[in-house]
Amino acid sequence: MLSRRAFLGSAIAASAAGLGGPVRAEETVTIRMGVMKLIHSITPYFYERFLPAGYRIEIIPFSTPTDVKDAVVTGSVDFGTFGIAAAILGSVAHQPVVVYGSECNKGMAVVARKDSPIAAITDLKGKQVGILPGTTQQVFFYERLHMVGMTPQDIREVRIGFADMPAALARGDIDAYVGAEPGPSLSLVDGSGKIVEYPYSTPMGSLNMILATHGETLAKQPDRVMMMLDLQRQASAYAMAHPGEIVAMTVQKLGLNKAAVARAVSNVELDWQMTPLMVDEVHSYAEHMLALKQIRALPDFSTFLAPQFSEQLAKRA
Repeated sequence: MLSRRAFLGSAIAASAAGLGGPVRAEETVTIRMGVMKLIHSITPYFYERFLPAGYRIEIIPFSTPTDVKDAVVTGSVDFGTFGIAAAILGSVAHQPVVVYGSECNKGMAVVARKDSPIAAITDLKGKQVGILPGTTQQVFFYERLHMVGMTPQDIREVRIGFADMPAALARGDIDAYVGAEPGPSLSLVDGSGKIVEYPYSTPMGSLNMILATHGETLAKQPDRVMMMLDLQRQASAYAMAHPGEIVAMTVQKLGLNKAAVARAVSNVELDWQMTPLMVDEVHSYAEHMLALKQIRALPDFSTFLAPQFSEQLAKRA
């Protein structure tokens, strides 16, 4: 069995050969990584600590999951991390997006105005609720509505971006929102909001953000994909063991409120591995989207998911 160092070295050499030859000392290969401007998309900023010689990571931040997914599909970035909902939507639309690992579980919450009587999902009936369509949060929330005997028609849905949700709630423009961290924590810190619930009681568990690449990259540069997953493995383990550094990195790179980020860390689970449980949750997630008529068919899971990289890395790491 290869040691992790020997395996990673061979992966780098093979990947470099795919680019026309070994990486010489004076050459640097740039890998573009798309991320979201959210705390649970912070792991790639730690990649540099574990990056092999001859490579550099260029982090490109985006505001929405669809933007990152589209960047992966068009080749504007080589790899990306974004919500599973956007990935499923892309796959069903026959876009060449392939999920090769996990980025983060949890990281979401349903938040209401602190001075409101809203204390449960059922209390949202007839209320204005901020939601960003096409996101993981929307699917989780819709399923929670279903679980309590409600439908999306029972609320007044307001389309709003994650970054704008806390301010809209504080102004009174909306009664509640389904947000992504650190938005919910910001509403707690500034005193304008309260947690209605963390929506992790569905069959989808706490599945949230994934790692994805273009199908052509997977086919032509599998060793590069393996190298990136190993970077994710090391970086996520390091970050989770050093929560203070997650806070510092998020504030430094994304300019987010430090107190809110510090509070949000406990609702974020950085990860890397596509486990059998995650695969089951992705299947459940897609089935929920189909039932909600957000998609017209299920994705081809045989090409959409690539769990073999996690399986191989787990044996060799």
